[in-house]
Amino acid sequence: MNNEFFDALNLLEKEKGIPSDLLIEKIRNAILNAVKRDYGASDNVIVEIDPAEGTFNVAIRKQVVEVVENNATQIQLEEAKKYSKRGKLEDYVDVKLETKQFGRIAAQTAKHIIRQGIREAERSQTFKDFQSKHHEIVTAVVQKVDPKKGNVTLEIGKNEAVLPKSEMVPGEVLREGDRVKVYIVNVEEGDKGPKVMISRTHPGLVKRLFEMEVPEIYDGTVEIKAVSREAGSRTKIAVYSKDENVDPVGACIGPKGTRVSRIVDELGGEKIDVVRYSDSPEKFVAGALSPADVVSVEVLDLNARSCRATVPDSQLSLAIGNKGQNARLAARLTGYKIDIRPESGPIGEDLPKGEQE
Repeated sequence: MNNEFFDALNLLEKEKGIPSDLLIEKIRNAILNAVKRDYGASDNVIVEIDPAEGTFNVAIRKQVVEVVENNATQIQLEEAKKYSKRGKLEDYVDVKLETKQFGRIAAQTAKHIIRQGIREAERSQTFKDFQSKHHEIVTAVVQKVDPKKGNVTLEIGKNEAVLPKSEMVPGEVLREGDRVKVYIVNVEEGDKGPKVMISRTHPGLVKRLFEMEVPEIYDGTVEIKAVSREAGSRTKIAVYSKDENVDPVGACIGPKGTRVSRIVDELGGEKIDVVRYSDSPEKFVAGALSPADVVSVEVLDLNARSCRATVPDSQLSLAIGNKGQNARLAARLTGYKIDIRPESGPIGEDLPKGEQE
């Protein structure tokens, strides 16, 4: 029976990925509670499970007395001699229990608590697995797609997580068996297991992709200062290097654009503007409005973080972007409200302005 017990533990560890010592602790507590209930014992129950030795012992520790007043904690000398020949009055002896002695109720209770313990252990292990990947990118395999809601169930290692339709890149089509990279946004413990929020639209996904693709970011030579993103359409990323000999923008773009192009491919063709970060709001805002050229930037209110950017008349539409997207992303990237004006000056109340966050 002991061999089967430990074999089952090893199998659970392999199949479920749950450490056997965690399971043993849960099972030990389950048996402890079952014996206490069945025998009316309290703190005198001993459960020893040793996988190294392959031993599994359960006993009730009782004091040797002349007259038994409590069967759960006391035993007569004559009876005690059956368990310890050296037993004497006031000593304690361990009354070993066989599995069949637990009784039907104890066995059922233990079975229920063990199952519950295993489920809790599984949930705990799943939470730890996801927690270790918090704010990281993981590669997942599509298991199934909900045809009505559009949500996708993904297999991540030995665990599952749901990618909501709202966190998928617009227009993206995923099919069963596809391998896809997702970003672990948040992990929380829930009553029915860990609640995991994963995303393909989060700016953190782009940030991690650059860290994976650009060695200079990985080793700290180049730092990502900010990311603003409208998934499936366009992303702006601000980068900086303390090393004057390193061009942070060039490092991220790569030779002939190879590095950034691999990230663009991973994101299904999403456009990416790599911007040089500057502590100067004027320089940062000017760079953030790329690909448009900027004549000048004037900070209107430093506390309110508002500014006015002047661009050549021919660049006005480019600076604002389709439906204000370029201006909107630049505002999110810099944290500044940006009023975009043409170089020729105001031309009336209907002058288009950059969308503000």
